[in-house]
Amino acid sequence: MVTTSCERDITSLNEDPKHPSIVPSGLLVASAEQELISQLLTPNVNNNIARLFTQQWAQTTYIDESNYDMVTRPIPRNHYNRLMASSSATVHSPGVLSALRDAKQFLQNEGMSAVKKANNGAIIELISVYAWANLVDTYGDIPYFGALKAVPGNPGNSEIPYDDAKTIYIDLIKRIDAATAMINTSESGYADDLFYKGNMANWKKMGNSLKFRLAVTLADVDPTLAKTHAEAAYAAGLFEGKEDNFGLTAFPSGLFANPVYQEVVQSGRNDFIPSEQLVDYMNSTSDPRRGRWFTKVGGNYVGGVYGSGNSFGAYSHMTSPKPNDAGEDGYMLIAENAQGFLLDYSEISFLRAEAAARGFNVGGSAAILYGQAITASMTEYGIAPTSAAAFIAANPYDASNWRKSIGFQAWVAMFNKGFQAWNFARRLNYPVFENPEDSTVESVPVRMKYSDQEYLLNKTNVEKAAAKIGGDKVSTKVFWDIN
Repeated sequence: MVTTSCERDITSLNEDPKHPSIVPSGLLVASAEQELISQLLTPNVNNNIARLFTQQWAQTTYIDESNYDMVTRPIPRNHYNRLMASSSATVHSPGVLSALRDAKQFLQNEGMSAVKKANNGAIIELISVYAWANLVDTYGDIPYFGALKAVPGNPGNSEIPYDDAKTIYIDLIKRIDAATAMINTSESGYADDLFYKGNMANWKKMGNSLKFRLAVTLADVDPTLAKTHAEAAYAAGLFEGKEDNFGLTAFPSGLFANPVYQEVVQSGRNDFIPSEQLVDYMNSTSDPRRGRWFTKVGGNYVGGVYGSGNSFGAYSHMTSPKPNDAGEDGYMLIAENAQGFLLDYSEISFLRAEAAARGFNVGGSAAILYGQAITASMTEYGIAPTSAAAFIAANPYDASNWRKSIGFQAWVAMFNKGFQAWNFARRLNYPVFENPEDSTVESVPVRMKYSDQEYLLNKTNVEKAAAKIGGDKVSTKVFWDIN
């Protein structure tokens, strides 16, 4: 496993990293998986404040990040570098995509059957597409077709043109189709694979489900293309239960811990509490998931004021494991090896409900799929079926404002899944978030600004990209966010 640092640069983006001439590609894939899940799940305010973009968490002593200060701590730089490529004078830590680039190169010379090599290549491609899609969703136009071209003996160029975000999205869908076509489930893939242990049936469902996510994300900007790809992905086979989820059912003891546990418990700090926006809404619907996620204060669930300093002891806290309605151990929200997923059955279920509301043929009506999606989330957190059914009856689907119905319930279900929640909220425009009074930016972010290092290393291209998208601001919407 590789170590990571808070401060990174991308001077090696198109340079030959200082790696051995031969590295087992499976180890590079495992390294990329660890870096990906650690970065996307961490609540470390140096690296990832997506949970604050959707105002589900509030802060206590330090509140700059709740007010969207991303300059004091160079969050856009760190996120970009962790997914793309990074190095420093003292620590070499390849980003997700640069590690996968190298894995693809080394795989070509490794001895194994043609089927296994194809399966491994498909794994590399699907993780790569996931990371690229996150970068587009986060920044908009990015360097893509000309990025990561360096190989040993060819250092490449640090100045890389930015590519159109929709063009990238369409290419990513093509890459998913090619990768899933490579998969042969009669043989396994990488034994080093942290997520699926080389189970190619799981990887095939992951590819289809990732394609489905990208397709639905396109629905407002290109409904015809979105419908075509969403229906094809559904027909090919999406996630059918928690066992299919992309990520870790449990973080591996002795290797690395769940990053939420690291930052909320292991750090010994009391920096985070649930926000009043989330808790008040869940109180209004008598949501049974409150008991899985939060402690009570004076017999009530009480969220902290978003964007303000809060006394840790005066508000509900995020919980350790709790028993479920059947008296069994429930979901571990905060534990050393608690689960952590990057794409899961609950998210896909809400995406299916949204797709049906848009008129896509994805196996059911929007109302039925809305109930199934809520049930999937309730089941994930150990809520009994009778309690889930009662909740759905009390909070039914509203066809007259399906964006609000699905938007609010997806926002709750994606609690502690920052980027997933952010995508739903931006696309559906529910909930509506207010910019804190002391915010340092012009609005609640709908994108992250480009890395400050790009203005040093790739100045001409980043300035051209910023002008094209309407300005390098947090209020400039990414291409698919048009409503």
